[in-house]
Amino acid sequence: MKYIAHRGLFNGPNVEMENRPDQIRLALSKGYDSEIDVWKVKDEWFLGHDKPDYQVDLKFLQQRGLWIHCKNLDALYALTYHVDSLNYFWHENDKFTLTSQQYIWTYPGNHLTNNSIAVQPEAKDDWWSWTLDCRYIAGVCTKYVEKFIAG
Repeated sequence: MKYIAHRGLFNGPNVEMENRPDQIRLALSKGYDSEIDVWKVKDEWFLGHDKPDYQVDLKFLQQRGLWIHCKNLDALYALTYHVDSLNYFWHENDKFTLTSQQYIWTYPGNHLTNNSIAVQPEAKDDWWSWTLDCRYIAGVCTKYVEKFIAG
């Protein structure tokens, strides 16, 4: 099962640290994958949820274990040239989104498959009984990776 630190966070919410390059590297160094929010503005790459905050380069985006949430069309379009090496996706309010590596990015309360990534299960009311279903999915994306692993 893949454990994906949502915006690089793995011990709970922290708005000051989310999407920061050092936080992403920390999550990867602990062996977790990491979901990141990526913008392309002109010829530059940035991380940030609501706006482009932290400049990075393409080499940063090529690190193994990143789940790249494209936040604008320029990012999505540019990453289509790297479909074999990067795992990226676009969504807004979709229940399901297919990533470039063919995983089903699935929001809470929706049907899960053995190829699903369950996104933010903490948003579901019954957190602990919900986790029992995780035996049959490909992974989970949460800000509580370490709590999730501990059970």
